[in-house]
Amino acid sequence: MDSERTWSIAELADEFGVTLRTIRFYEEQGLLTPARNGTRRIFADGDRVRLGLVLRGKRLGFPLDEIKTIIGMYDAEPGEVGQLRYLLDQVEHRRAELEQRRRDIDATLSELAELERRCRADLDRLTG
Repeated sequence: MDSERTWSIAELADEFGVTLRTIRFYEEQGLLTPARNGTRRIFADGDRVRLGLVLRGKRLGFPLDEIKTIIGMYDAEPGEVGQLRYLLDQVEHRRAELEQRRRDIDATLSELAELERRCRADLDRLTG
């Protein structure tokens, strides 16, 4: 008898802080493949791991089609040279985008600090 832990859609939604609709959407997109017991979805450990990967990918800004490709690699036999090169290329591209975003945020924070300094100086002069 297989004693693998399973989860309901509500349990996964609660654990990952997403809605039932979100999980159903990812299932419709082929990102999750729960078993069925009538109309009840039964999620195995692999589905739980894939949901975590999907949500992490979304947090990092990957589009769903890229996430699906990457998850497909997760499910495939490890060590496929083409897959690993593709994934490394995607990681490099995403890292470059995030580093540029960080530079943009740092520049914006610096500009805001300067604006705040000038506003406080003007306010002190006008009220002071």
